[in-house]
Amino acid sequence: MTPAELEAARDRLVPDVVADGLRVLFCGINPGLMTAATGHHFARPGNRFWPVLHASGFTPRRLQPSEQQELLGYGLGITNVVARASARADELSDEEYREGGRILAEKVARLRPRWLAVAGVTAYRVAFGDKQAKIGPQERAIGTTRIWALPNPSGLNAHWTLATMAEEFGRLRTAAYADGGG
Repeated sequence: MTPAELEAARDRLVPDVVADGLRVLFCGINPGLMTAATGHHFARPGNRFWPVLHASGFTPRRLQPSEQQELLGYGLGITNVVARASARADELSDEEYREGGRILAEKVARLRPRWLAVAGVTAYRVAFGDKQAKIGPQERAIGTTRIWALPNPSGLNAHWTLATMAEEFGRLRTAAYADGGG
């Protein structure tokens, strides 16, 4: 993909991969330009979402971004805090995060997933006004939906390795499967 093609994807919207009553609705910060250009969530080659999803046991094999619709068969989905695409998350304003959090809360109330998993604790803090939030399960819930803050799977997040991210995603998976059903 050329730089011009990526730049042309700026501000595009990427459709959610959602259904009612999911086990886990994963939530990215916002679509990157590669995601917007392809229409596939977490599409940038350096993003570790898909490898971590498999390594943590959520999927039986590593899915490609183009296979994102298969997540629904596993009771999983994907959305974003902020809908518009940008090259970097730091291009987003706090106001966009807060408005995104409001819209996300409405979406979660409508879809009723068991868990909302926000992949990016800083985005979660701003979107939901919880400056003290840490990685892991949160006290806040949206209706009956529990919330888990996950590390951002971006390749730029060097504080978390593939292994430590898979461990944290695995903690969520254990909780998601412990609260009923297979």
